[in-house]
Amino acid sequence: MSKINNKQAKTGPEQAWQRMLSGRRLDLVNPSPLDIEIEDIALGLSRVARWNGQTTGEHGLSVAQHSIIVLDILDSSVDKASRDLRRAALLHDASEFVTADLITPFKAVLGDAYKSFEHRIQEAVHLRFGLPARLSTDWNSSIKRADRDSAFIEAVELAGFSEEEARRIFRFRRARRTGTLTPWPAEKARIRFLEKFRAVSPG
Repeated sequence: MSKINNKQAKTGPEQAWQRMLSGRRLDLVNPSPLDIEIEDIALGLSRVARWNGQTTGEHGLSVAQHSIIVLDILDSSVDKASRDLRRAALLHDASEFVTADLITPFKAVLGDAYKSFEHRIQEAVHLRFGLPARLSTDWNSSIKRADRDSAFIEAVELAGFSEEEARRIFRFRRARRTGTLTPWPAEKARIRFLEKFRAVSPG
């Protein structure tokens, strides 16, 4: 029995990869940028719901649509954002095509092991699409600010938060935009995500 355990310890789990519809097999422990395709990301993110699906409307708010909102907010707040920064903003949650979108309290419970796994996937995505594995502090700050602003809007318009509560949690200080956020069907989110990706990619 000890020999079997030693062998398992050396080789790890029998299956530590996921097959994608593109045909790629992504190693989940040591992901290769060569096994990452934007079509797989777009499909996965279009079918992953934000807020654990606890939002109003006929459809859940997908991570793909959220990513587009973040890019739009960044475009409106950063003067002459580079194409690379815009691409990084669109892909800021790309790892969730594998990890799904765990709510922040659950991530805190899982701790560093989950964060390490998430970071490895995200770094492989960055390298696959011509970005630094780890983004600069300035880029991270700009993207996180847009991400937090998107979360505030989603919380108030879709997830049942009062504006006062959401302002406190997401540290939102500006005037909230008017209008109603409507979640898209998954296929629309997938198509729009791919359109945005093409717009922020090298020509």
